[in-house]
Amino acid sequence: MMDDQKAKVDADACVACGACEDACPEEAITVDEVAVIDESKCTGCGTCVDTCPEEAITLE
Repeated sequence: MMDDQKAKVDADACVACGACEDACPEEAITVDEVAVIDESKCTGCGTCVDTCPEEAITLE
């Protein structure tokens, strides 16, 4: 994993379940209609990627 990777949300796949928001250790994710990632807080750890049941989050 590269240090400069950040989580990205596929808004079409996101169902706003909140699993990523609950799992994020950096509190970088908020969920309204879709998950939104604050790139200034995201460390690219991948916890949200592993947690998302819809596979709507990737590291890029």
